[in-house]
Amino acid sequence: MARKRFSDEGVIRLLRQIVPKGILKVETASGAGILEACRSAGVSDATYYKWLKKYGGMGPSKVKQMKELEKENQRLRKAVSDLTLDKLILKESLDYLKPQ
Repeated sequence: MARKRFSDEGVIRLLRQIVPKGILKVETASGAGILEACRSAGVSDATYYKWLKKYGGMGPSKVKQMKELEKENQRLRKAVSDLTLDKLILKESLDYLKPQ
């Protein structure tokens, strides 16, 4: 089966479609209505719960802000790793040049 890639906005739209269907159809405590709604939307229940955990009550603006923060976090992590590598290189060269 081919994997579908959903955009963040698409995930939020799909969650908003599934949740009302699931709540209206839930007759049992096991959540059989949500499983049926997920099946009709074309996603597995595990994916639904993972998306619900990640994007729970977010709107499109919050998702955009989260993506920007993730991008900035990645940039800062790269800067820290580059500086750490530079520090290690300088320390090794200093140890090498020290008279014994």
